[in-house]
Amino acid sequence: MMSYKKRFIISLVLSLPLLVDMVMMPFGLMLPAYNWIALVTTTLIMALSAYPFWRSAWASFKHHHANMDTLVAIGTAVAYFYSIFAMFTDRPVYFESAAFVTVFVLLGQVIEESMRDNASSAVEKLLDLQAKDADVVLGDKIVKVPLAKLKVGDLIRVKPGQKIAVDGVIVKGNSSIDESMVTGESMPVRKEVGDDVIGSTLNLDGTFTFKASKVGEDTLLAQIVELVKKAQNSHAPIQKLTDKISDYFVPLVMIASILTFVIWYVCLGSTPVQALLYAVAVIVIACPCALGLATPTALMVGTGRSARAGVLIKNGEVLEEVDRLTAVVFDKTGTITEGKPVVTDIVAENEKEVLQLAASLEEASEHPLASAILAKAKAEKVTLLPTADFISYQGKGVCANISNKAVFVGNKHLVKEKALSEKLKESYDKLQEQGKTVVFVGEAKQVIGLIAIQDAPKKTSKEAIELLNKKGLKTVMLTGDAPKVAEAIAKEVGIKEVIAGVLPAEKAKYIEELKEHETVAFVGDGINDAPALTTADVGIAMGSGTDIAIESGGIVLMKNDLLGVVRALELSQKTFARIKLNLFWAFIYNVIGIPIAAGLFVGVGLTLSPAFAGLAMALSSISVVLSSLLLNRVKLSV
Repeated sequence: MMSYKKRFIISLVLSLPLLVDMVMMPFGLMLPAYNWIALVTTTLIMALSAYPFWRSAWASFKHHHANMDTLVAIGTAVAYFYSIFAMFTDRPVYFESAAFVTVFVLLGQVIEESMRDNASSAVEKLLDLQAKDADVVLGDKIVKVPLAKLKVGDLIRVKPGQKIAVDGVIVKGNSSIDESMVTGESMPVRKEVGDDVIGSTLNLDGTFTFKASKVGEDTLLAQIVELVKKAQNSHAPIQKLTDKISDYFVPLVMIASILTFVIWYVCLGSTPVQALLYAVAVIVIACPCALGLATPTALMVGTGRSARAGVLIKNGEVLEEVDRLTAVVFDKTGTITEGKPVVTDIVAENEKEVLQLAASLEEASEHPLASAILAKAKAEKVTLLPTADFISYQGKGVCANISNKAVFVGNKHLVKEKALSEKLKESYDKLQEQGKTVVFVGEAKQVIGLIAIQDAPKKTSKEAIELLNKKGLKTVMLTGDAPKVAEAIAKEVGIKEVIAGVLPAEKAKYIEELKEHETVAFVGDGINDAPALTTADVGIAMGSGTDIAIESGGIVLMKNDLLGVVRALELSQKTFARIKLNLFWAFIYNVIGIPIAAGLFVGVGLTLSPAFAGLAMALSSISVVLSSLLLNRVKLSV
């Protein structure tokens, strides 16, 4: 079948003689043999451009349905066949009505098709930004290899200004990388050995080598495109209402058209031709194209816009659930917090000395708390001291000699017999109340300092939760951590309700209980939180580096950042609001347009010919698409 564009061009060219005649008519001029020219050109238009409308209408009729094409088919058929009858009985012909209705309907569909294509391909165009090849390390040589031939395990070198070809892990070097095209993050991200890199993102300032972990369809970008395609082709539940309305709408329009003809011809004494023109205008202007476009176009544009902001909306149903949300429940570890312990406080007269001693003793340890102390020492550029006579006390701590002094680092069990000043004891109690793990550092038998360690909140968690609270949403923390620790974190970020000490398998049960009186979104990492994500009305899965194929969440955040939750909810709500606005204008258009087409306002000179009804119908569809495209310009609070 020919595309809308080809059918439009054919019908436009063939209708030019009819347009010329219409322009000449006010001057008393007329094309020679106009009726025959009109018959030939209109017949070609009907056969080449309008016939698909007729075929679609007939197919729907056989299945006892009526669709948008039904109204176009009936309107053009009535005008065309009546004009043939009129031509051979010396009556005025209206071939131009049939021809121009087809032209204008196709014009609207060409513009709609173009806009929809632009919307649906906006994210897919990201694939065009991929590197075409990569510098693969083969022994001592660097060989350029086409993107399609890269394999998992290849070592790939990336210089400043180059694009990263595929997903992988840095094995040598470091750099700052612009990941904005994928995550929506405007600031460059610093990457070191062991960090993941994403294909198609831009290397800014350093040279590094990474090992390819995902290629082809498995890369993050390919997964994004696939998810967005599925979302754009999905149906929001509100679409079912639209489809149901269309089933009833078309027969009602046919009844209205017949009544219009009867009233004008029988009751008002109009000519059969005039009555017929009113009836055809009602059919044409009522074509519910705008109604049918209201939901899918907004969904296509909204999901594409979201993807560019680092938010993947996986289906249309999510939008309606978000619109009804009353509560947002968060997992703690890795969602609100960083997911790894960090040093939050050092209490001592000489903080640097205490950190230096603790880090020197913990250098050989693999304990998570030791890692936190070493990371802090590295960040503070502290020089580690050599140790001797190292002793480990399981479950308590470690001791060693440093510069001929006995130094220890451990918990309260290790320091039972050590001297602890009143000031340090007060600090210890205060840090304990905040849910922090406290490490004692000392020399000989004297505690000289405290180091507090905690899985600290992410920098943006407090801001994100404040924004959600301002929107009137109830915020809840659901965690397996101890109540004291959970409440301390909740207080710090502004969450009012805490449910602590919950096993991962029990989280779904608590979500079910909340759902009895709330519409609930659950935010988690998509792994151990999968049952809760699935149980919630809306599951929001935090992005896990280069793997976004998380089946549990209806929304996936590309950036592991709670501000993404705010962004996701705003984009979902704005998309659904646009769907409702589009449906409103589509209905209002028909409510206003049908009475005008039926001739109710003819007394004040307000009428619509079938051709202009076709133009108005096309413009209504275009206005709905333009309304949807405005989603690309919506402003977000974050």
